[in-house]
Amino acid sequence: MSIFVALGGLNALLGVALGAFGAHILKARIDPELFTVYQTAVLYHLVHALGLILVGLLCQAHPGNRLLPRAGWTLLAGIALFSGSLYLLAVTGVRWLGAITPLGGVAFLAGWGLVAAAALVTRSAPLRPGKKS
Repeated sequence: MSIFVALGGLNALLGVALGAFGAHILKARIDPELFTVYQTAVLYHLVHALGLILVGLLCQAHPGNRLLPRAGWTLLAGIALFSGSLYLLAVTGVRWLGAITPLGGVAFLAGWGLVAAAALVTRSAPLRPGKKS
């Protein structure tokens, strides 16, 4: 499903934009501790944007694998819950938003677990140059 390549690209764009916003505008306006929280949100956002792209490419290579789309949607939920809650926490200072963050972490773990499970159940040979899968 190339939707995950598109979503990954959009999330990478958003992660870079939010990172630049943080570095150039937000850093001087919030507490250093909250800026560290914001940086964590950007890091996980960007890493998992790349994960979405990977899932999209794997979906294209293995279109019959039903675990891969689940992995993609789960990683996307993780970005929204984990990074989203940390962005809001950093900008607003509302501490209870940190209670949402672990749900995003669990979504990240589940998403990567689904990627691993998808690899284990894939029946076709791994992609190699010059070979069809």
